[in-house]
Amino acid sequence: MVSSQEGSDAPVSQGPGDPLDASSDAAAVVSGEGLVTAWTRGAEALLGHPAAEMVGSPAARLLALPRDPSRVAAVAERCRGGMGWSGHIPLRHRDGRRVDADLRVSASFRMGGSECFLISARDRRRPWTVGPAFLDGFLTRSPVGMAVLDLQLRYVWMNDTLEHLGGVPREQRLGRRLTELLPGLQAETIEGLMRKVLATGEPMIDYEYLGWSWADPHRRHAYSSSFFPLVGVDKSYTGVCYTVLDVTDRWNARQILSLVNEAGTTIGGTLDVMRTAQEIADFAVPRFADFVIVDLLESVLSTEGHGAWLSDAGPAPAKPLMRRAGMSSVREGCPEAVARIGDRADFLPPPHDVNLLTNGEPVLIQVLDPDDDLWIAEEPARAASIRRYGLHSLISVPMRARNTALGLTTFLRSLNPVSFQPDDVLLAREVVARAALCVDNARRYTREHTAAVTLQRSLLPHALSGGTALEVASSYLPADPSGGVGGDWFDVIPLSGARIGLVVGDVVGHGITAAATMGRLRTAVQTLADMELPPDELLAHLDDLVLRLSEERGQEQRADLTTTEQDADRSTTASFLGATCLYAVYDPVTRRCTMARAGHPPPVFVAPDGHFSYPELPAGPPLGLGGMAFESREIELEENSLIGLFTDGLVAGAHYDMELGMAQLGELLARPDPDLEALCSAAVRQLVPVPQPDDIALLLARTHSLGDDHVVSWEVPVDPAAVSEMRARATHVIEAWGLGELTMTTELIVSELVTNAIRYAVPPIRLRMLCDTRLTCEVSDASSTAPRLRHARSTDEGGRGLFLVAQLSHRWGARYTADGKIIWAEQEIP
Repeated sequence: MVSSQEGSDAPVSQGPGDPLDASSDAAAVVSGEGLVTAWTRGAEALLGHPAAEMVGSPAARLLALPRDPSRVAAVAERCRGGMGWSGHIPLRHRDGRRVDADLRVSASFRMGGSECFLISARDRRRPWTVGPAFLDGFLTRSPVGMAVLDLQLRYVWMNDTLEHLGGVPREQRLGRRLTELLPGLQAETIEGLMRKVLATGEPMIDYEYLGWSWADPHRRHAYSSSFFPLVGVDKSYTGVCYTVLDVTDRWNARQILSLVNEAGTTIGGTLDVMRTAQEIADFAVPRFADFVIVDLLESVLSTEGHGAWLSDAGPAPAKPLMRRAGMSSVREGCPEAVARIGDRADFLPPPHDVNLLTNGEPVLIQVLDPDDDLWIAEEPARAASIRRYGLHSLISVPMRARNTALGLTTFLRSLNPVSFQPDDVLLAREVVARAALCVDNARRYTREHTAAVTLQRSLLPHALSGGTALEVASSYLPADPSGGVGGDWFDVIPLSGARIGLVVGDVVGHGITAAATMGRLRTAVQTLADMELPPDELLAHLDDLVLRLSEERGQEQRADLTTTEQDADRSTTASFLGATCLYAVYDPVTRRCTMARAGHPPPVFVAPDGHFSYPELPAGPPLGLGGMAFESREIELEENSLIGLFTDGLVAGAHYDMELGMAQLGELLARPDPDLEALCSAAVRQLVPVPQPDDIALLLARTHSLGDDHVVSWEVPVDPAAVSEMRARATHVIEAWGLGELTMTTELIVSELVTNAIRYAVPPIRLRMLCDTRLTCEVSDASSTAPRLRHARSTDEGGRGLFLVAQLSHRWGARYTADGKIIWAEQEIP
């Protein structure tokens, strides 16, 4: 069946470690007649013949040598005897090339009544041997430094790479120890590691350390070393081998990444420009430099104008206006500094100009020369400081963020003898880049916060007056700058009939948007209050306004979004604009206070005896939800009662819950204090001793009543003759009040209002006169018909009544009651 150049008549081993184990080889089943009856994928992979091509074909066609029938017969006979056979023969691949294979033939067996043999084969590869010359060349020229030391840690052998890394010739190393060649802490530490390896037999892999070498004495390098013991024939240690690899680039990259990440967590903890600049200097000293200065453009520190230069904004002035914003030194007090914090410091390293700030690259001066003519001419004071304190190396990095020039950060070394290297520039650039973003964020926030505070203060009332009905006082604390300006507001609104409207509200969110929304809502409340709407109706109209504002805001937010983003935005409440509000109206004639609230805390009432309470006022939904009604409640108050309206920032501080805060507020306001301003300030100061992330507003009002000596009223008969009687009574009253100068205008106003009521209104009709800060004349009736101001023609006989009233009075209007309406007119008291 086969022939062989070499073979074995010994029994075939069946052990699991047999290299010719047929279970992992190309295999085929050959019949006693020499025909292939089975062909495996392994056989196809080895010789290239598919099973369809080989099954039924003679196995002899695979041989790559002349046939030898006698040898084949001998092998077959041996296998029939149950011994098996193995040997080396050449086979022919399907593409014609020769394949040297180790062949194995099993003992014969019967399959389907026919005699068969299992033949397995494996590609025979010549083992590769390493010659001494090759091994010597590999060790000598390896890019990794290698050395062998004896048990006394003396050099026995080293390769060329280690000689180049250390800079010490081979002849000087052999026979000597590392501490004798490179004395110092690292040499002693390395020898200690090698002794530990010899003592324990455990290798030490990838020990990294910083050091220097004679090959490059002016630059610090990072090395990675591994140590392992050498074992002799008798299993005893004969020495130690160590390898050295220069990993300076990897070390520097890791240090840069570590420092940049640390800078990201250390710098920019606040939104204050000056503090951020100081954090840059504190971070870099002493880990990177011995002296650091941060100079920012004066426009960056200003809250007016644009606040910085744009890199593409055209030509800049020849000399930048900068101020020292931060500095730090290894020497106490920064004696190297020419300028102090806040001073003008227009420093640029010669010969650079302002273009360094706008589009320049970092400046590296490895060796500073204080005797340089440029430094002496342009920076004489700094040249003297360089000479005095030994400043020998400098890096200046422009600070830019979002295409905006911000300033310059300069790093200098003096006590550290190593000069800055090009690799250090990369670190300085990355640290300054991160810091510049923090400075720019702080600059932008400061500008926005200043604008928001200015807007907020302009929108809040500058003076409050409750007339004779109320004595009022207020206190307002803006949020801590880190939290942003909020949207809290309050107001005192004079109404007709000597009544006073009190309002307090809080817009959700912070910033300019919240402040602007607060202004719009405050204006809306004033307008709605002037329409004489009751508190519940006023809040309903205010709720509609907030809904419209939310829709407008949502449309603005979606205007710049893609279709996909718009779809996602509709499923969120990002455009929701919410607010809370409390509106109360106090009537000094009836001493009744009518209130309604929209998600706002209830007011606190303090009786004259010091007892305080919070009325059970229906909460109502916050403004902006829509679809829900608001309810009013009316409470009668005693003379000299105290009303306190506040926002949740006052009672929901960080150290107590809201219920506890409300209880403390009530106790503070229950203290007897005739000075309402002092009481208001003290309450806020004790409840909020430190800045809070939310605005705080407190509005106090002490009630007074209008007695019978300031209010009179009469029933008006439905008879035109009653007009003269009402006019006479009104004249008598105002003369008794000492307002004789208003007699004529009062007679005209009373005549017109009473005449209109008798002609067009529904009884009962009443005339009421009130003397408060103004003189008020009111005529009430049971009709709900609104009065209309007409402009009569010159030929008309009537239609000028309300026109005359409007001309003679300071202001006039109408308000509706549960029983009808009231037409009123006010006159200024001389």
